[in-house]
Amino acid sequence: MELMTFAGIALIKIVVVLIVVLTTVAFLTLAERKVLSWMQDRMGPMEVGPYGILQPLADGLKLFFKEDIIPAGANWALFSLAPILSLVPALIGFAVIPYGPNKEVELFGYTFKPFVITDINIGILYILAFASIGAYGVILGGWASNNKYSLLGGLRAAAQVISYELNIGLAIIGVLILSGSLSMVKIAEAQAGGFWHWYIFGGLQVIGFVVYLISAVAETNRLPFDLAEAESELVAGWMTEYSGMRFAFFFMAEYTNMVLVSCVAAVLFFGGWQAPYPGTLLPENLAWIEGIFWFTVKVFFFLFMFFWLRATLPRLRYDQLMRFGWKVMLPLALTNVVLTAIAVYLVRQ
Repeated sequence: MELMTFAGIALIKIVVVLIVVLTTVAFLTLAERKVLSWMQDRMGPMEVGPYGILQPLADGLKLFFKEDIIPAGANWALFSLAPILSLVPALIGFAVIPYGPNKEVELFGYTFKPFVITDINIGILYILAFASIGAYGVILGGWASNNKYSLLGGLRAAAQVISYELNIGLAIIGVLILSGSLSMVKIAEAQAGGFWHWYIFGGLQVIGFVVYLISAVAETNRLPFDLAEAESELVAGWMTEYSGMRFAFFFMAEYTNMVLVSCVAAVLFFGGWQAPYPGTLLPENLAWIEGIFWFTVKVFFFLFMFFWLRATLPRLRYDQLMRFGWKVMLPLALTNVVLTAIAVYLVRQ
């Protein structure tokens, strides 16, 4: 009976997180268009609903009813599997993100932790493992389409993901050395006590954060690193032959990955749900509201930076992208690991 209750509570938490994430993804498309239009002195979407607020709903309905075309020479099974392989691993990563204090609450006679789906001691490795699976969706989508432009986009994506995923892994090693844990919950809890305890400040992980942020932009195929789908060169890259809901899955996967890497950045470098000041301004039984508020603010700050970069920087050439990843980001990440290890060793002696 207890096992069934535990499974039921976990299922409810998963459903709630999925609803929140997918709703956020839908309205991120509108937020991006509005932010870009504001930066470029335009109005943005204004036709559907007040100030265009229902535009994501209109876009979703359009894609849902759009004809779903599979090219005659495509591999039907892999062509259909690729969008799922892109979206599902990104959604799975949210299972280990702490959205608020890891404290038990009692509700309707049940005791559970509402803001953490599961706390596993290899949380960050779990996220990196499933993020790497998402790359197969892009590669398979390009190959299974039987289109040369799509194939080139898939190959570009493979090289780009391998290069910058390595840098992401190295960039977070400094945080893991400081926290002594791979659990996302324990990493967030270790940064309690004010912003001077956050690892970007108190742990001097500025280099690691910069490397992580730039590599995360490249990992999510966002401007100025969207070489895998460069419209001017590859006619939208690996998505050339996709339409309808299959295209929507790729589109949702990109924004879902943006939210995921923003959540990870908030937890690893900015204390997660921890407030920038010691303690709480609310009564102890309402402290979770404050925690969720600060976590949300941090995540949306990083999402705004994605939009800002898109409005500001031009696309790199592919050789510049690869050279930057291997000759600039990789040495910086390795330097950060060595310096952090030396500093921790000297402090703990």
